Amino acid sequence: MKKRDFIVQDLISKIYQRQFASGKLPDQRKLAKVYHVSRYTIQAAVKLLQEMGVVKTVQGSGIFVANDIEKNQLIFNSLTRTPYERITSKMLSLDLAPSTPEEARIFQIPKQELIWTFQRIRIVNYKIEQIETSKMPYNLFPQLSQAEVEGSIQAFVEETGLRISHSITSYSPTVLTRQEEKIFQCKHGQPAMNITTRSFAETGEVYEYTQISAIDYTVTYITPFDREQYLLRKKSQRQEADRD
Repeated sequence: MKKRDFIVQDLISKIYQRQFASGKLPDQRKLAKVYHVSRYTIQAAVKLLQEMGVVKTVQGSGIFVANDIEKNQLIFNSLTRTPYERITSKMLSLDLAPSTPEEARIFQIPKQELIWTFQRIRIVNYKIEQIETSKMPYNLFPQLSQAEVEGSIQAFVEETGLRISHSITSYSPTVLTRQEEKIFQCKHGQPAMNITTRSFAETGEVYEYTQISAIDYTVTYITPFDREQYLLRKKSQRQEADRD
């Protein structure tokens, strides 16, 4: 693990343990002394924490913990920890066709209703990291075009008046197709991750179904311990054991 990444994870741990009671981190000079690294390494770590939304820096005042960050789960990967301006998308295709039975089930729409299917590549710091294939119902988004596909889908969805509620994501190892290997320009047998996501609006509708093939994929979870939920589960286990 790089020194920068170790420092990032260590500072996040301390933040979640509420070790910075004042809400302010030590200055960069002190952090460099604590971790026995150069100020350049500390600056890189702080920059990454800023990009993740964990801290904010105020010129002349210091490094501050973001409000209530330690109460929430934090998930980050190469996309979520990279500023939007360093992430670009390029559309490979955009098609409109009647829904298959499977698509009708996913979106809970009548059979044969029109569905958009688009494929795009996600480029992070000038490197192709993901190939994304997404489906969206035509009746919700009749105006979908290349401009929206190559921009932020979330921003586009909210601009139409729908409010985003949540998403459900699952991860599984996958084998790249020959076409995907060609797009990634990688060798045969390159390890990859399949990321499948259903995205919901506050109305309960599924507004997007996405499957992503990602290479060099890593994801980190920071999860606060839910003591109340833990105790409830322990109590439930004891009650089940007593009934047996």
